[in-house]
Amino acid sequence: MTAHPEAGSLFDSAIAELRETAFRGDIVVHEIATPQGLAPFALALAADVRPDDHGESVYGTGRFVLLHDPDEPGAWGGAWRIIIFAQAPLETEIGTDPLLADVTWSWLVDALDSREAVYHSPSGTSTKTLSKGFGGLAVEGDGAQIELRASWTPDGPFRPHVEAWAELVGMLAGLPPGSEGIAVIGARKAVRD
Repeated sequence: MTAHPEAGSLFDSAIAELRETAFRGDIVVHEIATPQGLAPFALALAADVRPDDHGESVYGTGRFVLLHDPDEPGAWGGAWRIIIFAQAPLETEIGTDPLLADVTWSWLVDALDSREAVYHSPSGTSTKTLSKGFGGLAVEGDGAQIELRASWTPDGPFRPHVEAWAELVGMLAGLPPGSEGIAVIGARKAVRD
């Protein structure tokens, strides 16, 4: 690894930019422990959509990780990389839609584009899961979930990227832009006791 004395101050500036980002009131964002060994510098955020008093969300959650490696790993195509995760429960009928995975990826791209977030080298997976409870879990019934894992190399300011991620988390949870404070129609899945 090559010494890069300016790397720490560049990362501190990026962290300050992300910490100054304002999020909609029904998505609670906070810093969490960063994954180890991915890069010399990392910041991780977690988001929960309309969490209850215990910090749990029945609507959806997400993770945002900003990585910085001044040695510019070849797979990144630059010194920065963003990794995101977003998931939300769904109504079972929606979970069977054959285009759901494609739509989920397009929501991420649309959110990045709408904020003019400049990036390259995107990759990711969109996974839909259907489940059915048996035995002691039979009372929970059928369920579905959508999950998106993605990464890309950002160019330019970081705030548009974290704002796009927060929008994606809200969209997966059924909160269209501008719906802050409005009841979610047909919550995706009943709260389990």
